[in-house]
Amino acid sequence: MMRTGETDATFVRVCARNEVTAKAATIVHTGRHEVALFEVGDDLRAYENCCPHQGGPIGEGIVDGQTVTCPWHAWCFDLRDGQMTIGDFARLRAFEVRVENGDVYVAAEPVPE
Repeated sequence: MMRTGETDATFVRVCARNEVTAKAATIVHTGRHEVALFEVGDDLRAYENCCPHQGGPIGEGIVDGQTVTCPWHAWCFDLRDGQMTIGDFARLRAFEVRVENGDVYVAAEPVPE
């Protein structure tokens, strides 16, 4: 683990940068959370691997460009901000991501809502 003075959040090394691709999520663990990592353009986004609808594994969903579709009930989310694409009533829980020296670090706790 490493500490960063910017947000005072604890970050956990979860994988090498080249293990994350745009075609599918990479599932990792940050302490007590299972997180789905997504490549969106040149950026990485991390969300709790749990659809807010009924807890489906969002990281097992279909990735199409900047959207992921939950495999359980087809709820769709914009990977740029985690917002549901057809309404403003659901959002994926986001985690901060850092890339340093070819390694990916994810915050141990989600971004406060």
